Amino acid sequence: MPAIDGAGAGPMTSGASWPAFWRSLLLAVLVAIPSFVASEFLLEVLPQPGYHVLNIALAVVFGLLFGWISIGLWISVAGACVAFGRWWRRKPASAAVIPLAPPPAEARTAIVMPVFREDPVRVCAGLEATYRSVAETGRLAAFDFYILSDSNDADAWVEEEVAWAALRRRLPAQARVFYRRRRSNIKRKSGNIADFCRRWGAAYRYMVILDADSVMAGSTLVSLVDAMERSPTTGLIQTLPAAVGQNTLFGRIQQFSNRLYGPVFAAGLEFWHMNAGHYWGHNAIIRIAPFVRHCALPRLPGRGAFGGEIMSHDFVEAALLRRAGWDVRLMSDLPGSYEETPPTLLDELKRDRRWAQGNLQHTRLVFARGLAIPHRVVFLSGIMSYMSSLLWLLLLVLSSVEVVLGALIPPRYFPHPHMLFPVWPVWHPHWALMLFWFTLAVLFVPKVLAVLLAFVNQRTRGFGGAARMLAGVVLESVLSALLAPVRMLFHTAFVVSVLIGRKTQWGPQARGDMSTSWRQALRYHTGGTVLALVWGGAMYALNPGYFWWLAPVMGAWVVAIPVSVWISRVGPGLRARAMGLFLTPEEITPPGVLRILARAQRECASRPRLPLRGFLAAVVDPGVNALHCALLRERPAPSEGIALARQQLVLNALKGGPQALGARERLRILMDRDTLMLLHERIWALKGPRARFWLGGLEGAVPAPSPVRIPM
Repeated sequence: MPAIDGAGAGPMTSGASWPAFWRSLLLAVLVAIPSFVASEFLLEVLPQPGYHVLNIALAVVFGLLFGWISIGLWISVAGACVAFGRWWRRKPASAAVIPLAPPPAEARTAIVMPVFREDPVRVCAGLEATYRSVAETGRLAAFDFYILSDSNDADAWVEEEVAWAALRRRLPAQARVFYRRRRSNIKRKSGNIADFCRRWGAAYRYMVILDADSVMAGSTLVSLVDAMERSPTTGLIQTLPAAVGQNTLFGRIQQFSNRLYGPVFAAGLEFWHMNAGHYWGHNAIIRIAPFVRHCALPRLPGRGAFGGEIMSHDFVEAALLRRAGWDVRLMSDLPGSYEETPPTLLDELKRDRRWAQGNLQHTRLVFARGLAIPHRVVFLSGIMSYMSSLLWLLLLVLSSVEVVLGALIPPRYFPHPHMLFPVWPVWHPHWALMLFWFTLAVLFVPKVLAVLLAFVNQRTRGFGGAARMLAGVVLESVLSALLAPVRMLFHTAFVVSVLIGRKTQWGPQARGDMSTSWRQALRYHTGGTVLALVWGGAMYALNPGYFWWLAPVMGAWVVAIPVSVWISRVGPGLRARAMGLFLTPEEITPPGVLRILARAQRECASRPRLPLRGFLAAVVDPGVNALHCALLRERPAPSEGIALARQQLVLNALKGGPQALGARERLRILMDRDTLMLLHERIWALKGPRARFWLGGLEGAVPAPSPVRIPM
């Protein structure tokens, strides 16, 4: 893999700086020592004499898990110290520090939004809000906006064009908002961005990458550009996106926890990683020239899930930038960056399926030459975020095996020959409880720190007041504890699927107010429910005392079906909001860019819809047909064979109607201007029954075009 292993040249020495190295070493020590102590303590807790190999395996797995959760503890502790220091010094928010003099004219920035079969109305509303917010700063001339489509569905393609055209009509005539669709979505999002850089990257110094659900305030974008101008050695600055726009109960709880706990955790990441920070693939500004030079991603050799295209490309791109000597920074205190979260548990798990494969692919990159220590830690953290579920399940299995063996095999009181006195099994329940509560403390201290900082910073009003905020924390903690075993079971299945070589299919993400049906919940959660009943029943029959230790996990699997359905509904979410629960600062006092977004969405919803949509609109509606044809590139004159194939495709469409065309045939028609224009003309010339295939009931709703002869 020469693109990964080769050395890169940048403005600074490659690799991590010494402060970052020592901080990484300190974090490793803080994690390793308590994990070792916890493993030793567990060995003392287990009954003696026990099964030595089994006990060692239990201690090792428990130590790995304890180390994993303690990483979050120390990140939050550091973040709390950083956040408290900012409050003590009354440090102003980064967005407020905007220089009076604008940057030079060549410091142009492209706002790029890659999309793949997204809701085009929401995409354009978000881009409109960002555009108008930038216009309010007086620096609009330095920004251009791009919608970069990878949609491989004919209907989605046309709807994107129609929504983009409507956006252009709503914006001023001089607005530079462009739309481009790739003919082939090679390498998915990373290939989409690479294609933009090849075509138009030379015209810009920076690009800001947005997701389809992202919105950024103009002051935030201007601050990012100014920060890059002030630091010529910085290649990337990542913002901390705040979750907004959720109405389902699940989405609102995730949104609440993101806003309350996220800033503390992000400040900790900023402290530990310094100039080798995170990149999450969106809501970040990138210096284009070093990105193009150093961040080309190769195909990983081999087959199966560990080979092929790098899926979690953002972590890798950040590591390559830092290896080349460019700083990668997380600006955790910069407001005005927003995104949406999955509305349901199942939608989150579908996203996690892709992330699991992408993170596990990084096992091949952890030891690549020249990478900074913090980025190796990022790779390992991403791997452990899914492998920890497998370890958790393995811990439950090993402990259950020990219980089964203890119930079926009588203990050996004289394990060695010629012993005068028996060795009695020893059980220390108070030690086990001590270890249990200590583990819970490690899990919940980060939340306690975030709550304390909300009081110190006087942010409780943004969460509905102190009482409602605390009630939200308690309810969120209960639901998180209930959903953690469910996530663990799914993540374990994802890891096993990757390990056996099954690749992930890349599909569109669910956004908006979706809900989980009972059929979907039964399909995805029944296996866990059956497993819980069988496993839990067996443990209760063999050892009722141990069963109660498993009850929280087994109970979560048993109730997963109704809980998954209930938390996916909008009704419970809106009732919680009416009660003042799970509120966020953006709901209490909406910032300007979100008010613009809400207004744009209302205007789009109130606008009358076209009588035809998608592929049918491009074929039948003269206006949509003209728009689509205008956006297609000029192509050379076809050969005789291609021309005959086009004519045959048109004849088949006229004969069978739109229902006779498959997905590939629809795309073939949309990709060729002459074919589409010929089909459009012939359809409007149809009479009798065949006309009803395409024009049934629409002759008055859509104005007929003037007849035009298109040569083939």
